Amino acid sequence: MTLPNESGVMTPAQLLEHWQGHRRLTRRVIEAFPEDQISTFSLGGMRPFAEMVMEMVSMAAPGVQGVASGDWTMRARTVPATRAEMLALWDEATEEINTLWPRIPAGTFQESRTAFGRYEGPVYQLFLYMIDNEIHHRGQGYAYLRALGVEPPPFWERG
Repeated sequence: MTLPNESGVMTPAQLLEHWQGHRRLTRRVIEAFPEDQISTFSLGGMRPFAEMVMEMVSMAAPGVQGVASGDWTMRARTVPATRAEMLALWDEATEEINTLWPRIPAGTFQESRTAFGRYEGPVYQLFLYMIDNEIHHRGQGYAYLRALGVEPPPFWERG
């Protein structure tokens, strides 16, 4: 079922730029982590930040691919050995998102889809969930960085 977008609050291009701003900031958080702590440090029983990053990588581009093509294959990724390898995967996902996004017709954002066989809802809500999930995990990364004595990047700088 397609619902009309009567509000005109945000275009697909604006949503992508908003998300990519968050992705640029999350990338800087990954860069800020000490190499020897990104895959091992945790607080309060939470996962190490590297595992959270790989969750985001496993969902982001595959989510856009699912909407664009109907192929909802989630790509399980193991945590890379180095931060540089993790950043390379992050950058690959960013490029894939940028390549696939224009293939999504504007009306699709109001249509319902079932992402990865389990998350049903309008496409725009699926993307908002991915953005919210990234923000949530980035916040955990900020707490880790502060606990490690590392000043995280300013959260408002997404450029």
